Amino acid sequence: MSAGPRRTVAVIGGSGVARLFEDGPRAVHKVSTPWGPPSAPIEEGSVGGLRTLFLPRHGTGHTIPPHRVNYRANVDALVSLGAEAIVTVSSVGSLREELVPGTFVMPSQFVDLTKQRPTTFYDGGKVYHVSLADPFCPDLQRLAAEAAASCGIPLVQEKNYVCVEGPRFSTRAESSWFRSFADIIGMTLVPEVTLARERAVCYACLAMVTDFDVWADRPVDAREILETMRSNVERMHRLLAELLPRVASPPRCTCRTALDQAGV
Repeated sequence: MSAGPRRTVAVIGGSGVARLFEDGPRAVHKVSTPWGPPSAPIEEGSVGGLRTLFLPRHGTGHTIPPHRVNYRANVDALVSLGAEAIVTVSSVGSLREELVPGTFVMPSQFVDLTKQRPTTFYDGGKVYHVSLADPFCPDLQRLAAEAAASCGIPLVQEKNYVCVEGPRFSTRAESSWFRSFADIIGMTLVPEVTLARERAVCYACLAMVTDFDVWADRPVDAREILETMRSNVERMHRLLAELLPRVASPPRCTCRTALDQAGV
């Protein structure tokens, strides 16, 4: 039997995207999970007729650094409220000359260089080894590409994201090494993406390039990053407004069965 349409989508907002609903949420959920509270109360509203949840990854007022985000609580709370797909927004640095600040990138692969984050829901008892050969939902990626084309926003695809611990930026030596295997660098993709797969929900990342990483001529300047985010947040909102209603279509992916063959 084919899957029915998705009824609920969640958006995890990153740096620069601290709100989603123009007229405010119609409900706010304070959720508890076995892993503690999520980053903030979860807002519920509607985008294009689709029930939509919104969670600011770094908390209200951007108070939680990337290495302290409670990723397990965030993903679990959204799924407990019915999320069948998660679209995330992240700011990233560029490791390529052609990926200039302001570019939107949808990564297709990642390399995990985080060091101290819990990365799984399954720490004991039942053991699952989920496949992450293709870590992002192909259906969400297709819909995002169509939405970007429809509203005239260039969206670069098929790029590799290297996730580092943070909150510090790279050394020049590290940045030069990262360029040998990645195109963009950020601090928040992992373990969100792995946890979404363990919860068998669709997941895609929309990344906004805010700066060149330090391999370029000069060190990263946090003030310039904020300015790039401010100047591009309206485009990201337009892309989300075009994408989210499309997510209601019946999924053409196998994300819902991610755990079927993963148990030991």
